[in-house]
Amino acid sequence: MTAEIIAIGTELLLGDILNTNARYLSRQLADMGISVYYQSVVGDNVDRLQETIENAMNRTSIIITTGGLGPTTDDLSKETIAQVLDLPLIEHEESKKRIVDFFKQRDIPMTENNLKQAYIPEGAIVLENDNGTAPGFIVKTKKNIIIVLPGPPSEMVPMFENGVKKELKKLNEGVIFSRTLKLCGIGESTVANILQDLIDNQTNPTIAPYAKDGEVHLRITAKTNEESEAIKLIDAMEQKVADHVGEYIYTTDEKTLEETIVHIMKNKNLTLSVAESCTGGLLSGRIINCSGVSDVYKEGFITYSNEAKMKYLGVRKDTLEEFGAVSEETAREMAEGLIDKCDTSASISITGIAGPTGGTEEKPIGLVYIGVSYKGVTTVKKCNFYGNRQKIRTRAVVESLIMLWNKIK
Repeated sequence: MTAEIIAIGTELLLGDILNTNARYLSRQLADMGISVYYQSVVGDNVDRLQETIENAMNRTSIIITTGGLGPTTDDLSKETIAQVLDLPLIEHEESKKRIVDFFKQRDIPMTENNLKQAYIPEGAIVLENDNGTAPGFIVKTKKNIIIVLPGPPSEMVPMFENGVKKELKKLNEGVIFSRTLKLCGIGESTVANILQDLIDNQTNPTIAPYAKDGEVHLRITAKTNEESEAIKLIDAMEQKVADHVGEYIYTTDEKTLEETIVHIMKNKNLTLSVAESCTGGLLSGRIINCSGVSDVYKEGFITYSNEAKMKYLGVRKDTLEEFGAVSEETAREMAEGLIDKCDTSASISITGIAGPTGGTEEKPIGLVYIGVSYKGVTTVKKCNFYGNRQKIRTRAVVESLIMLWNKIK
């Protein structure tokens, strides 16, 4: 089976809103064994939307649209789809009641145009919206299944999870089961090269690599009649992958790298303190976002100035004067100062030049030193990152997490 995703909304074309819906839906459909051959973004224009829908109906079996279900005059999705399918719009009493109750419960005056959302193409399967006012719906024709969802991800995702998935699963024979292996400290091209034979000869299960910031994810997908059979196939393929790149796999579940680190440190009764300069709290923010981190994270410092590095971390004035704030020596003293002053099991220090100004020929923009201290051993890595300020800071955070994971795994 093939699918096409159509994101509707002029704000998407203008770049005012990022199209995260297409990314989410593509991954969900891939996990279900449904191939997405096309993605489209179309503005709030009846003629162009009609043309896009008609083209999709001619080349694919499943069409999923997002957006254009609101109460305003530029929300034209269901009206256009009903026109293409030559179906009348019928008021859906339950949806009307839910819309009225939505405003009544919040003590908000309801304008009449909100009731526009209660009209659904005749014969459609209604998808209730528990997080907003616009219901979605599914229309089945002889050749196509058209699934119409709201645009806000907070409404679209639950509607897909709770209503659409079960309908799509009815179309698939057998069971689709996936597992994602997450790797760090190795590039996508290197992984692909190492696993080339497995990828070239894959049938069932299949391996699909995805590049992330400083990470590579490998999704293994199997299709069988029983889930237990699929798991056996995936287990066998996972072992083959691990034989080649096992040292880089940090998890096989949905945990992030920082969540994996917190989990390991919690189980080992380890604590962590962090000192950041150019990243300005980005690293601490990612770590603190993890559940259970209070048992691990002790203290964090943003020591942007030389005075702060000396005051809070014990970096020597002579070190700063001789080598500078962005240096291996300073990163080392920052990391070791954390161990001494915070009585912590492990520490991370980051100091660098994120730009767009401040670089020199000797110390260019993107130069970052990362220090990790653990069990009496301090490692400092010199990194030369590329990109804008945000990209450099993000890469520094990812690299520091990889270094810590390598120490404690």
